Amino acid sequence: MRITRVLSTTLLALGLAAAPAAADSTPSASPSEEGSAPTTAGTSFRTATEVDQGRTATASGSAGDYLYWSFPADTGQRPTVRAKVKLPAEHAGQTWQVDVYDGLRRRQSCQYGAQTRTAAPGTASVELACVLRTVRAWSEPWANDPLPGTYYVRLTVVGLKTADLGLPVGAELRVDSKDIGGAAAVDGSLAEPLVPGIAAKSSAEEEEDDSSASAVLSSIEPDDGWSSGWWTDRWVWTGIGGVLAALAGIGGYALTRGPRRPGQVPPGA
Repeated sequence: MRITRVLSTTLLALGLAAAPAAADSTPSASPSEEGSAPTTAGTSFRTATEVDQGRTATASGSAGDYLYWSFPADTGQRPTVRAKVKLPAEHAGQTWQVDVYDGLRRRQSCQYGAQTRTAAPGTASVELACVLRTVRAWSEPWANDPLPGTYYVRLTVVGLKTADLGLPVGAELRVDSKDIGGAAAVDGSLAEPLVPGIAAKSSAEEEEDDSSASAVLSSIEPDDGWSSGWWTDRWVWTGIGGVLAALAGIGGYALTRGPRRPGQVPPGA
């Protein structure tokens, strides 16, 4: 019984420790206090405007332009990209589309969300959304799974009529992520996140000559840095499962061993 009480106390302590850890692992949706949200957008992958998750970026442009942003996504996150396009008072029907690419510039499919929408003539705005798959720590080379690193968002109009070409438009972009946690954990991890310039930096470090690096690393990353890829909350619940199994074994033994035999009477007593 003493062993059972000790194990029960240990289980309770593990459960209390796991609860705050699970709560802390959820990323905050509040905007970062440092810096300000960008008010411009790039026109290509190389000039994509960097935006942190949880912040709303804005930009002005013309119908027919390609608008690009980039954001960081780490292991275990499921990013949701939302875009809103403000249209002029008078326009013909326009179809807008938002596409997301990973650090290798591979187009990532959306699990769900209105990735393409058509605004009827005179509509003031149109809203788009794309919920990506969960970012994995590691994947096979032939797979198209999302990997940790920089992601690019491209917003553009498709099938534009000549009369609407060049009309002024406004755009808003916001990226938020849900932390999936240990449910999406996999064995293995990337040596480095897929961010611009990482190959050039690694080469420069090996040669110990920073002047040979022509690319510049992306300046955005998750608030707590890139994850190491080995720790997940699955370790906590695995430990709790082991303790429960031990308690079940002790309880089963206590129920099946039967009552103790009475002590033998010593000879000559």
